[in-house]
Amino acid sequence: MNIISKYIEQLQVEEIAVEIFSKLVSLLLLFVFFLIAKRVANFIFKHAIEKSIILSRQTEARQKTIIKLLHNIMSYTIYFFLLYWVLSIIGVPVSSLLAGAGLAGVALGLGAQGFLTDLVNGFFILLENQFEVGDSVVIGSVEGNISSVGIRTTQVRGFDGTLHFIPNRNITVVSNKSRGNMRVQIDIPIYAHTDLEKMSDIIKTINQEQLENYPEVVGSPTILGPRTNSTGQLVFRIDIFVQNGKQSYIYSNFYRLYQEALLANDIHLPTMYANPTLTK
Repeated sequence: MNIISKYIEQLQVEEIAVEIFSKLVSLLLLFVFFLIAKRVANFIFKHAIEKSIILSRQTEARQKTIIKLLHNIMSYTIYFFLLYWVLSIIGVPVSSLLAGAGLAGVALGLGAQGFLTDLVNGFFILLENQFEVGDSVVIGSVEGNISSVGIRTTQVRGFDGTLHFIPNRNITVVSNKSRGNMRVQIDIPIYAHTDLEKMSDIIKTINQEQLENYPEVVGSPTILGPRTNSTGQLVFRIDIFVQNGKQSYIYSNFYRLYQEALLANDIHLPTMYANPTLTK
């Protein structure tokens, strides 16, 4: 018993308990301060920075992009200081870890390098206005609409609903389909003996009658005439330029109008992959 008592006395339990209690109180006060600071920062951001951006001469999509990115930067900064203070209160030598040159320092440096690359790429994406929230883009093998532009990642919502998270450092080539007018290319399969002049006249008539009903169409459709597509099928091609985002709508409607008019005028159409045979 004497040995145990002496061991407990050497541990200085009271001092350890006081120190633990002091650190717990400090952590509690820190978290309370953090919640208050975060609320104040969000309030200032919403009523000062966000309003000033909304009043600027920027498109709505670009305003959303800038607001989202700046809010992410603010949140990351606040959480960084929170983590730093928590580690400092616990007693972890943060400054020594950051300045250390051991394996931990190398690992931290590599991680920071990727983070900084994401940050720099995100900055240039915003500066060069490569895309905005809501734009339809192709980034590598991912295609969809921009959902969010963050300090580290860009979120793309695929057309099937999948949300893709792409690190900004991996964004090298961006194909933006929401800048300027887009082309709708309609290929109508035809037979080799189809009366092309009659078909062209029918399509011109449809264009003249229907264009006023579709303000999404820019200019007049261009009739390119007979072509062979990539599968070897003989087609009659029409190009229509439309406002971005309206490609599918215009394609389906004008294809239907062309098909109905051609069939009504006794111009028979094969299926896309039919092998037409000439009648003797």
